[in-house]
Order: sequence, then structure tokens, then C-alpha cells
Amino acid sequence: MWQQTYSPLAGSLGLSALAAALPLFTLLYLLGVRRTASWIAALSGLATATLVALFVYRMPPTLTGSAIFYGAAYGLFPICWIIFWAIFLYRLSVETGQFEIVKDSIGGLTQDRRLQALLIAFAFGAFVEGAAGFGAPVAVAAAMLTGLGFSPFYAAGICLLANTAPVAFGSIGIPVITLAGITGLPLDKLSASVGRICAPVSLFVPAYLILVMGGWRAMRGVLPAVAATGIAFAGSQFYASNYLGPELTDILSSLSAIAACILVTLIFKPKDHFTFDSAGLAGAGSAGAGHLTKLPPHHSASQIIRAWSPYALLVVCVLLWGRADIKAYLNTFTVPIEWPGLHNQVIQTPPVTAKAAPYAARYAFNYLSASGTACLIACLLSVLVLRVPLRTLSVVFRTTCAQLAKPILTVASVLALAFLMNYSGATGTLGLAFAATGAAFPFFSALLGWLGVFLTGSDTSANALFGNLQVVTANKLGLNPVLMAASNSSGGVMGKMISLQSIAVAAAATGMPQHDESRLFRFTLRHSIFLAAIIGLIVLFYAYLAPHWSPGL
Repeated sequence: MWQQTYSPLAGSLGLSALAAALPLFTLLYLLGVRRTASWIAALSGLATATLVALFVYRMPPTLTGSAIFYGAAYGLFPICWIIFWAIFLYRLSVETGQFEIVKDSIGGLTQDRRLQALLIAFAFGAFVEGAAGFGAPVAVAAAMLTGLGFSPFYAAGICLLANTAPVAFGSIGIPVITLAGITGLPLDKLSASVGRICAPVSLFVPAYLILVMGGWRAMRGVLPAVAATGIAFAGSQFYASNYLGPELTDILSSLSAIAACILVTLIFKPKDHFTFDSAGLAGAGSAGAGHLTKLPPHHSASQIIRAWSPYALLVVCVLLWGRADIKAYLNTFTVPIEWPGLHNQVIQTPPVTAKAAPYAARYAFNYLSASGTACLIACLLSVLVLRVPLRTLSVVFRTTCAQLAKPILTVASVLALAFLMNYSGATGTLGLAFAATGAAFPFFSALLGWLGVFLTGSDTSANALFGNLQVVTANKLGLNPVLMAASNSSGGVMGKMISLQSIAVAAAATGMPQHDESRLFRFTLRHSIFLAAIIGLIVLFYAYLAPHWSPGL
């Protein structure tokens, strides 16, 4: 067995932390400075982590290789298993033409740009985030707003701002599921803790969105819709994350927000007829009749129900998979694997652990109980309900494979990097270094998650990178490890709007001129920093003022 050491360079924690952070510096340089493709940056970061493990930490090559394959396997299943079928369901809706009806059913409710932004950018974008995630929400919502007459910069900017509240539970809860897998902490407690951090912010995100778009004047005109949308989303997010688990949190929250927004829109008609200047965010807007967008075609109730049926089936399947009795039965088919050449072959030592102990490496191949399998069943049922021809089904499968080929490589590489850093001891070194921030760590814990999402473009990847580091540091400082791990995911959601991948997706979806991308980054940056700081303050509140409100071990 091989024993971890956390100060391998001359016994210096500072020098060792710099070496341990080299893979992260590599990601930062390639993504933030060179603007390299994410899959290339991920592979480069993995290569750097391999060199650090071999030559700085002196990790045996067999253990190094086994840790890499263990991380990559976890990235492929269950993470990419969920991503693939979630995107497949979305592509199925698009290829069959049903998604156009979904768009029309939302866009045809109102001509007021504020209400359209609330309904599409925030509420419906959150639904797509919960069902698919992985860039789809910004792409779909921004394209919808552009189709309704919003300028490309305008549509991209507000969709990036709106895509904050749901990110922590996106793609059927995969960021929180990944966090649980990386840290070994209970999934239900992590879900509850993330929900308790994010719900207060989700409450005012709709209001923040309208304030950014048009100021207090715009806000006053649609205050009932803003309040109803925020309360419905935040309330459902809190309840679902605490009592149902992470898988359906976004879907139920977004559906509640959509229902609340539609109800208020049908009852309440803004008196000021405020419209925004579609030329861009520089104009605050004008009162009066203004520019009215053309309403989409009308569809019958049966057509709308049929168009929404794939997502309704997804909700039903995920709910069934989440039932304790059904999950327990499906778990009987799980194949437990003690990862070859790694399980209990690495010894963790104090101060990372209370005492020297073997580091387990158990891989659970839960092919039936995995959330991705629920998505697969929803896809199969949708094929039957929509009567999809085999030719269309083939196109959907090929399109999904092509769309996700490089993203899957990126996820597998980032998970391999994260697992290697965990098993080599590099994460332990960084955790001990972060412990030097002392009492202020809960605030910086959220900013670390924010940095991770900025670097990787994914809350899932940021949790894989820094989740275990948060736990190591929390244990070192005597803080709640569940809260600190949850703060990583919660703070990370505010980094989504400034990640280069998100900006590239928004620009591509709206047809934005290339020179506007840097302007869009500058616009979202200040809001991103402000909101990340708010998350940090909330975590500080739970850590020191109301520790009994945050779930613990």
C-alpha cells in the first residue's frame, strides 16, 4: 500500500500547494487566456495532474493509472449516462417538431417583454436546465427570445443572468449527485443544504433580472408577476431539495414558476405597456405602445399536451425512480466493483483524516436505479407517444452522439483529473492550504466553487474538482463538511454566466457578432461577482449565526 503525503516538496505546504494547483493553473490559462477548447484544456489539465502525481507526490504508476480510469468511469456512468438521455429527449422534441409548439405555447401568452423574459429566460430556461442542462437552457431560451424580436445581445445577456437559480440542480440533479459521489457525503443532506443556500437567492433573481433590464420603473409595472414567479420557484426549490432529493428539484421548481407566471399573466395586465429597446441593453426602454412582437401561431390544447408529453413522462419516470421502495428494488441489481489496483491501496493520513486509514474505491454500476435510466425510459415512452419513425429516431441518436462527443470526453477527463488529485493527495494539500483563511473560509468556499465553474463551464465539473477539497478544509477547521461542500455547488452557479462555454453557446444560439462576445463577458462579470458574494455571505450566516439550520452529518 502507498501512503499519501501532503507536503512533498521540502516539507513546505506552500510550495507543495503551488505544485498541487498546477493542473488548475493549466485549466485557467488554457480556458481564460488562450481560450482553448474545453476538451483540450481538460486533457491538458489531466496530463499535468498525472505528472504532478508521478513526480511530485511519487505516486506509483499503477495507482496513478487506476485512479485515472476510476474517475473516467464515474464520469461516463452515471454522469454522462444522464446527460446523454436528457439531451436525447430534448433532441427528440426538436426533430419531431414538438418543440416549436412548446415554444409557441409559451411565447404566445404575452407581448410584454418583461413578462416574456420572466417566462422564457427564467422559468422555462430553468425547466430546460433541469431536464437537459449542459448549455441547452441558454441556447434554447436565447433562441426563443431572439425569435420573439429581442436583439441577440439582449437575449443572450438576460438568459445568462437568468440561468443562475437552477444550475445547482441541473440535468436531473447531476451536480449534487456528483458532489455526493466525490465526497462520500449523504446525497439527501447535500441536496437539502444546497437548496437552503440557493432558495433565498432564487427568491429575488426574477426581480434582479428585471431591475438589470429596465430599473425600478420596469420592475413596478410587473411586480405581481415578479413576486409570484420568485416565490413559486424558491418555495418549490426549497421543498423539493429538502424532501424529494436533487433529481426533480429544477423541474418541479420551474413548472411551479411557469404556472405562477402564466396565472398572473392571465389575470394581471401591466398598465404601463413598458417595452424594452431591442437594440441592446444600453437602452432602459420606453413607455407607451412601443414595439410589439408578433404572436406565434395558435395551437389546440391537444397539440400542446402532446408536445409537452415527453417532459411530463420524464417527471413521472424520475418521480417513480425516486420512490424509496422502487429504488431499493432496482438497487438489488447494482453491481458493486472494488476498483482493481486502487481500492484500499492508498493510505490517507492525518491531518486530512483523524487517523491513518485506507482510501476506498468502490464503483457502483447501478444500471437500473440510475437517474439516467429513468431518462432512457422516458425517451422510449416518448417515442411511442409521439409515434416517431425509425428514420427520425436514427437522426436523433446520431445528432445527440455528435453533439456530446467532445463534452463527454471533457467530463470524463475532468472527473479523471479530480479523482487523481484526490487519490494522489493533491486535494488534501490544497485543502490544508485553504484552511489558512481560517474563519473566513465559508465565504471563500463559495468563491472557490464560483472559480471552478468559471474554469470548467460546469457545476458538475467544479464539484468534481473542488468538492473533496471543501470537505478536507472543513474538517481541518472544524466546520460543517456538508455545508462547505454544498457551498461549492451553490457558489458555482454564479460562475456559469461568465464561463467561456456559456458565452459561446449564447452567442451561437442568437447569431451574435463575434466582437460582442467580450462585451457580453464584461456585462455578466460584475453581476456574477456580486451574486457570488451574496452566496458567500449566506454560507457565512449558516456557518456561524444559524448552524442548526444547515444539515450536518
